[in-house]
Amino acid sequence: MSRLNDKIKDINSKFDKNKFYSVKEAVDIIKQIDSSKFDETIDISVQLGIDPKKSDEQIKYAIIPPHSLGKSVKVLAICNGDYISKATNAGADYVGGEEIIEKIINENWLDYDVVIAIPELMPKVGKLGKVLGPKGIMPSPKMGTVTKDIEKAVQESKLGRIEIKNDKLALANFPAAKKSFEPGQILENVYHLMDSLISAKPSSSKGIFMKKLTISSTMGPGIKIDVSSLKEEIKNGVAA
Repeated sequence: MSRLNDKIKDINSKFDKNKFYSVKEAVDIIKQIDSSKFDETIDISVQLGIDPKKSDEQIKYAIIPPHSLGKSVKVLAICNGDYISKATNAGADYVGGEEIIEKIINENWLDYDVVIAIPELMPKVGKLGKVLGPKGIMPSPKMGTVTKDIEKAVQESKLGRIEIKNDKLALANFPAAKKSFEPGQILENVYHLMDSLISAKPSSSKGIFMKKLTISSTMGPGIKIDVSSLKEEIKNGVAA
């Protein structure tokens, strides 16, 4: 118990939980905190100023960060015809058409992380909603996983696309980097992701878009970010 208390005291000594920091300051603090023996993920949590009940204010897209988080991703491509060879050559782990759809329905088969489908098969893929929906992997045009450019979609998925979407409470939680990254690499990823989120503000959303923002490592505390100066920091950081 004393070790735990000492650890908490050490963490609390590194920052003020009531203060708002720049992203750079937050990354420096995270790098200083020795909180676990594994390579933690650095996560971002954003409270968005949207109405999550309105479809035109939903945030839902995927983006490739400058530096991959290195997670191995299994990709299933649901397609037919010439798309079969394209998906296979692009690196899809599983490729198939109607037989794959039946396998998922009959066997509740879920040995994959991303599902990509061509538009022509979506009427049949729609039957998989009850299986894939709860897992958050149902193909979606917004996420770029319903597309005719199946090669690009597969390649981007294998590179480790990061999905950014809001939940029912208008919160967006997503990974940004690994703690083992160099500070500059972490900053590049965070700036890239946050710049994309700022650009994704729905035109129908009024008022403050990003209300609160925290950055944390898997086992570390949430560090509050000064949202008011974020745009300027991103601009200066990207320019640097």
